[in-house]
Amino acid sequence: MKPTTTSISFLLAFLCFSCNTDEIGQLNLENTSTEIIDVECSNELVWSFQIVEQDIRIKDYFQYMDSLVNYYNTIVDYPITEHIIAHANPWLINRLIDTDYYIRKNNGEFMYDQQEFVVLVQGDELSIPTGEWAANISDRLNNTWLDINIPEYALRIICKDQVRYKVPIRVGRNEIKYLATSERLENLRTKTGEGYIWEITKYPRYVNPVNAVFYESTLRDDGERTLLPQIPFLSPNINGHSWGQLIHPTTNPETLGKAYSNGCIGTSEADAWLIYYNAPIGTKIKIRYDLNVIDQEGNTIELNDIYKNPPFENI
Repeated sequence: MKPTTTSISFLLAFLCFSCNTDEIGQLNLENTSTEIIDVECSNELVWSFQIVEQDIRIKDYFQYMDSLVNYYNTIVDYPITEHIIAHANPWLINRLIDTDYYIRKNNGEFMYDQQEFVVLVQGDELSIPTGEWAANISDRLNNTWLDINIPEYALRIICKDQVRYKVPIRVGRNEIKYLATSERLENLRTKTGEGYIWEITKYPRYVNPVNAVFYESTLRDDGERTLLPQIPFLSPNINGHSWGQLIHPTTNPETLGKAYSNGCIGTSEADAWLIYYNAPIGTKIKIRYDLNVIDQEGNTIELNDIYKNPPFENI
């Protein structure tokens, strides 16, 4: 999985890489639940091209990307990260988005094990950006934050005060329940506050918090049982606490737009990839409970108060 000197097709210092809106910064999300608000594009510079020497499946994807990051950080004098490489190659993010089970199903393909999906094909070219381009990507990511409004069932990815993406989510139920993972009664409502993404789990293990049992398969909305996908989980720190309410994909998108979870913020599989690549560790996050919002026509509307009359305020 490790890149070698011979696997680099050529190194071109400050080669101008021209683009259009279909190549840089724009993702093809027509088949997802993601609502594209705004996408920017500009001409950038490529320092080198990395040729993928063999098919890379999702189960080996992060190992491969780590090897690229480690290799290029030994030969360039500016930081290279997985997120920088991905944003320099937006088609890669798009390809990961397209591994969503329901997108593949709509295309006539049944995937029992998404980890076997080939996400990088032998011969693919990955652009490695110059320091200037890498710095521009880092600046965008450093000025990106997540805004979550619980009763709106919406997560927004905002960069420099501009909403770039809005995706539907599910949130915690208005319920008190004993969870074996914490060995206590828990208020399942998603907690509000401000903080940052403090941890990312690239190889998540799925556990039922009610009985603390790990599981490897899932029953999907279409009645099919499949293995669970390997998509990163994001752990926020809110108001100085890690509550365990993760941002992660659900294999049952019919639950989006509902108070359904044990406190976690659930998204579609496609949107989970989009959020992951726009929210590296340190990304600021705000979780709020605003009932009055502005709709697309500019009118103020009042949302349903899903957490009205909670059973206990002190849990």
